[in-house]
Amino acid sequence: MVFSSLLFIFFFLPLNLLTYSIAGSIKAKNIVMLVFSLIFYACGEPVYVLLLIFMTLADYFCANYIDKQEFKSIKAKCGVAAMLVINLGLLAVFKYGSFLLSNLKFLTGFPKTVPSIILPIGISFYTFQLISYVVDVYRKEVPAQRNFAKLLLYVSLFHQCIAGPIVRYKDINEQLENRKISKLDVAEGIRRFTYGLAKKAVLANACSALCDALLGTAVTGKAAVNIGKQTSILGLWVGIFAYALQIYLDFSAYSDMAIGMGKMIGFKYRENFNYPYISKSVTEFWRRWHISLGSFFRDYVYIPLGGNRKGAFKTALNLLTVWFLTGLWHGASWNYVLWGLYFFVFILIEKIFLLKPLEKSKVVSHIYLCLVILFGWVLFRFRNLTAVLNVLKGMFGAYSNKFFDFETLTYIGQYAFIIIFSAAACTPLFKNLNSKIFDKAFEKPALKPIYFIARILLPFALLFISVAALAGDSYNPFIYFQF
Repeated sequence: MVFSSLLFIFFFLPLNLLTYSIAGSIKAKNIVMLVFSLIFYACGEPVYVLLLIFMTLADYFCANYIDKQEFKSIKAKCGVAAMLVINLGLLAVFKYGSFLLSNLKFLTGFPKTVPSIILPIGISFYTFQLISYVVDVYRKEVPAQRNFAKLLLYVSLFHQCIAGPIVRYKDINEQLENRKISKLDVAEGIRRFTYGLAKKAVLANACSALCDALLGTAVTGKAAVNIGKQTSILGLWVGIFAYALQIYLDFSAYSDMAIGMGKMIGFKYRENFNYPYISKSVTEFWRRWHISLGSFFRDYVYIPLGGNRKGAFKTALNLLTVWFLTGLWHGASWNYVLWGLYFFVFILIEKIFLLKPLEKSKVVSHIYLCLVILFGWVLFRFRNLTAVLNVLKGMFGAYSNKFFDFETLTYIGQYAFIIIFSAAACTPLFKNLNSKIFDKAFEKPALKPIYFIARILLPFALLFISVAALAGDSYNPFIYFQF
């Protein structure tokens, strides 16, 4: 089940909110959310619910053991080590097992057959949430949770369990015990949810259709390899641009919907995106993109390794470690690892000398950022490295590609409006426009009722448009489900 399915929108979520509102005490409300969360997860992965529960149970015992030990004692460190072995070991088996064995087979010929291991949905997200929880208990930043059901609710909460944002226990531990819900929060939650739904159903899915039309659906194999040779130059550029829009709108839409649903029942999750495409450097881009993942690696990998406190060489090594892991986190494929290292190179160059020159010209710095990001998305999309190289070469006409053809122009004409609107949605344009309209409405009292009526009606309009776009679309998962 996905947030953008009609089953979720018109059955699961309303039933959840109705049951939640009927439940009296916070304990009863937590039970409602836990039951619905486990059912939600089981709809996609019935067997792997047991894996989720097992990992949470293991971390529950580890955290309570650590909490009883002296601060940063040997016993406490052993507890953290045990937690990491369990969590990262299971993540390695389920997410990277087939990848590691296939590479071993390539090098040694063993094993003869590589087993296909199904990736549990959301394992990358809830594993990191569990790690952050136990480490924070070790650091004495939060007490260990004595109630297993509450810890399981934190991990499995269906708003963010599947594709984030990566919510830290210390940010919501008090909300697990007591939540206050105002009518304003509910209204804002509904607005945020419908904005995210429209982003996904109308914009991201349309960008996906254009991208697939121009670049094909294959990310590996012969079909992917030939894309760079067969598609026009303009088609390749527009296709990658559409993919850049799709992946931001798709992922940020999921975060919007998660944050909105959280607000509806009193949970306040941190923002996960802050208009990354308006950045003027790669460093700034990664402060704005998937903020919860970046802050996780900063607080639990980069800083513990020494951050930038131990000299230039150690800083570079720490950054290399973080970006290698960032790439690997996204998937068990070498293109993701290289994608992470690709950004490491630019961030290191910026750190050494490039940031100051970039500050001199906003136009030049933004063009630089856009090109770096677009080329990075080529590496991200195609798992076949030959396909990546061919597409990059094809974008510059290395295969004597036509600059454009009739098919490319047809697709551009068909999707022109949606692409322009999607590009605008990646900027603060609509947010700033709303602020100006709000200010004008308060300057002229006669406009106030019109503004607030429009604000009330907009979520219903977005819901109607989204449902119309989803009609006949039986399954349209979010991109980050695969990570």
